[in-house]
Amino acid sequence: MKKLCISLGLGMLLGTAAHADLALAKAKNCVDCHSVNSPLVGPSFKDIAARYAGQPGMVDKLAHTIIHGGPQDQMDVMPANPQVSEAEARQLAAWILGLK
Repeated sequence: MKKLCISLGLGMLLGTAAHADLALAKAKNCVDCHSVNSPLVGPSFKDIAARYAGQPGMVDKLAHTIIHGGPQDQMDVMPANPQVSEAEARQLAAWILGLK
């Protein structure tokens, strides 16, 4: 019973964290160009996660790009988002890179 309660509690915590990060993405207008599953103006968050999976230092690199913008590759250009703090950008980057 104790394991079940711990598992349920952890699941609720993780679900809440995922929801909170989506809420942050909405609050910072990320969803104007991106969605979780489908490309819009930019690639989906899941496509971004797949593109950079397993590459070291990507939370820092993606957080920098979220704030300062810049070219991602030959096709994508990310605009700057100065309204996003460093901590928020790192939170968003970690959430995006953790999507499967």
